[in-house]
Amino acid sequence: MTFSIETDGPTAVHDVTDRVEAAVPADADGLVTVFVRHTTAGVVVNEPESRLLDDLEAFLEELVSEEGWKHDRLDGNADAHLRATLLGESVTVPVSDGALDLGRWQAVLLVDCDGPRTRSIDVLVH
Repeated sequence: MTFSIETDGPTAVHDVTDRVEAAVPADADGLVTVFVRHTTAGVVVNEPESRLLDDLEAFLEELVSEEGWKHDRLDGNADAHLRATLLGESVTVPVSDGALDLGRWQAVLLVDCDGPRTRSIDVLVH
């Protein structure tokens, strides 16, 4: 199953846990892989507390500078590609009785490093 999300801001974190769980069949047991089909976005599991999400955005922007990259000569978004590389394009989460088996404070987060854009996220149950 694939769903789309509209992101806001150049670096933005969105909790997609509910959308991922809605894509999991009610009787599913096993694993779910959440994959973003973009080279300037990533998927992580972490706490969706608003201040932490702000911190994550600021951390990525401070960790990778916006300027000075060779790829910028092509399309000006090397920083977004590099930030997404640090995050990774997918996560795998256990599923039990159709529900994501996340820890108490865990959520599935889409991190857009080159927004605002429409992002496609694939959810594969296996």
